[in-house]
Amino acid sequence: VQLVESGGGLVQPGGSLRLSCAASGFTFSSYAMSWYRQAPGKERELVARISSSGSSTNYANSVKGRFTISRDNAKNTVTLQMNNLKAEDTAVYYCYARQLVNVYWGQGTQVTVSS
Repeated sequence: VQLVESGGGLVQPGGSLRLSCAASGFTFSSYAMSWYRQAPGKERELVARISSSGSSTNYANSVKGRFTISRDNAKNTVTLQMNNLKAEDTAVYYCYARQLVNVYWGQGTQVTVSS
């Protein structure tokens, strides 16, 4: 099983980034997918979640209206489009897959928002 994130980097406040997570080794279309993040000295928090079919999404209040999660079950990928980024969005972002008790994490990708 692998979840490989990409797309992180350094961006100025107000800018955009697009994170991608490529999944392999499990039945991707059967798993709900999420993005979590963890800032230095803080607990890991849920950013966005999408159901296995893609019909339902949920967002943390702090990112509503700025971030969009989507998935392509044909390509086994989940994406997080992040717009109007703020300094407080700086964190390591993790891809997360869950089906009942089966849980997988990616290795994380760093997002730094700074001028």
